[in-house]
Amino acid sequence: MRVIGLMSGTSYDAIDAAAADLTIDGDRLLLSPLGLITRGYDEALRTALGAALPPAATTLAEVCRLDTRIGQAFAAAAAEADRELCDGRAELVASHGQTVYHWVEDGQVHGTLQIGQPAWIAERTGLPVVADFRPRDIAAGGQGAPLVSIVDRMWLRGRPGAPAALNLGGIANITAPDGTAFDTGPANALIDAAVRELTRERLTYDIDGEMAARGTVDEGLLAVLLGEPYYARPAPKTTGKELFHLPYLRAALTGYEDLAPHDVVATLTRLTARTVADAIRAVHASEVIASGGGTRNPTLMAFLRAELGGKVPVRTSDELGLPSAAKEAYAFAVLGFLTAHGLPGTVPESTGARHASVLGSITPGRAGVRVPAPEGGGPVRLVVDGREG
Repeated sequence: MRVIGLMSGTSYDAIDAAAADLTIDGDRLLLSPLGLITRGYDEALRTALGAALPPAATTLAEVCRLDTRIGQAFAAAAAEADRELCDGRAELVASHGQTVYHWVEDGQVHGTLQIGQPAWIAERTGLPVVADFRPRDIAAGGQGAPLVSIVDRMWLRGRPGAPAALNLGGIANITAPDGTAFDTGPANALIDAAVRELTRERLTYDIDGEMAARGTVDEGLLAVLLGEPYYARPAPKTTGKELFHLPYLRAALTGYEDLAPHDVVATLTRLTARTVADAIRAVHASEVIASGGGTRNPTLMAFLRAELGGKVPVRTSDELGLPSAAKEAYAFAVLGFLTAHGLPGTVPESTGARHASVLGSITPGRAGVRVPAPEGGGPVRLVVDGREG
C-alpha cells in the first residue's frame, strides 16, 4: 500500500509529507521510502496559530477557522506529495494534524486536540484519510504519546545491545530499550521561544546552533530551569507547549534580565542536552538513534554527546536509512497503514494504556473505504529499504 504521512510538530513551522510503500511480509513490515516534501505554513496562518496556542486565550470561532485553514494546508501538501512522490498512485493519507492542546493534570492525560480537518484532505486528494490518532489511546488510559514508540520498537528490534530512539522536535521524547516511552522535556521549544523574543522576531530559531555556540552557559539559570518538577516525574509522561512556552521562559528569566542573548540560548540548549542525557542514562541505553529538527543543530548535538561523556554513542536515523527530517511523518504513515489493516498502533507499556488500540478515525475517499482484513497478529519488525535496524 502506498501511503502519505503528514506531520506538523510542536514547532508549528511547516508540514512534512512523506510517502512510502508499505507491505506486510510475515512478521515484518517492509517500508520503502519514496521521499519527503516540506511546506511551510504561510506567515498569516502561522501567526494566527501562534496567537491561539496556550497560554493565550482564543475563541471557538478562531479554532474553527484554524481547523479549516490548517486542513486546507495539509490537503495541499498531500496532493503535492501524491503528484510528486507517488506518481498519483497513493492509496491512503495518514494525517497527524496540528496539536493545539494536550490536557494533562497531575500526570494524567484527560484529552488532546489536533486540528486540520481531514475532510479537506479527502476532498482534495480523493483518498481515504486516517486522522485523530491520539484520543483512542487516551480513552484507554494512556498518555496518547509518544505514538512513534511502536515504530521505534519494531525498527530497532534487530539491533544489538539496548538501543533507544530519540526525537528532538519542539519537545524531546525517547523510546527506551524496554519499550517505555515518554517526553523528556523541551527540545527546541524554549530555544525557539527565546530566539524569537531576544531577536524581536528577526530569527525564529537558532540557525545551525550559532547563537548557542557563541554563548556561555549560566549555571545559575540552568539550576533554576532544572528545578522544573516535570523532569522528576516517572514515566510514562507527556508534556508540550502548554507548559514550556514563552511566559514560562520569561518567568524563569526573572533576575537574569541582563544575561546576554547568546548566553540565554546556550543555557537553554544545555538544558535540553542535560534533561535528554539524564533520561538516556536512566533507561540504560547502549546507543541512541536520534531524529527530528534538533539533529540539525550541531551545538545541541555536541552538548548532548558531552553530557553523555562519550559512553553512549549518538547516531542519527539517517545512518540507518530513515531520514531524520522525515522520521515522524514516516511513522504516521505506518500508523495509518496499521489502522487501515485493523491492527493496533500502540504498545501499552509505552503509553501506559490498559490495552493496545487500533487508532484514529477514517474519512472516506471518493471510492469510500475499503478496509483490508487484519493481517494476523500484525508485524513485529520494521525493515526500511531492506535494512533491519
